Amino acid sequence: MNDFVASFFKFQERKTTWQRETIGGITSFVTMAYIIFVNPQIMAAAGMDKGTVMLATCLAAAAGTLLMALYANAPFGLAPGMGINAFFAYTLCGAMGYTWEQGLGAVLLSGIIFVVVSVTGLRSRIISEIPMHLKKRSASV
Repeated sequence: MNDFVASFFKFQERKTTWQRETIGGITSFVTMAYIIFVNPQIMAAAGMDKGTVMLATCLAAAAGTLLMALYANAPFGLAPGMGINAFFAYTLCGAMGYTWEQGLGAVLLSGIIFVVVSVTGLRSRIISEIPMHLKKRSASV
């Protein structure tokens, strides 16, 4: 089993070991663990149940990280972004007055649009239309 995992994740190619990857995983978890407690606090401001948000946060982070590991074969932890969650709770549902259900509907719609734009190739065409001097400028800032 150890050989299969080491082979699948290309430990030798990447000059790493089980010990290094374990320490990296623990370090990443500890670094990201604050979201387990902060995200429910933020989303509660929009009217969402803290316990449900905590569970959803954990499941989303676990699923995203596993997909990144198994599908992309990349050692990245994925979790909900606190900035966009704060925008959702304090601006969309707070200042603008939408309910959290309406806000999640908008998030779903934007996700569908993003997938359609990406799958149809429109995203690549939009990016290719950005002048090179703007691409270089934004990369150096």
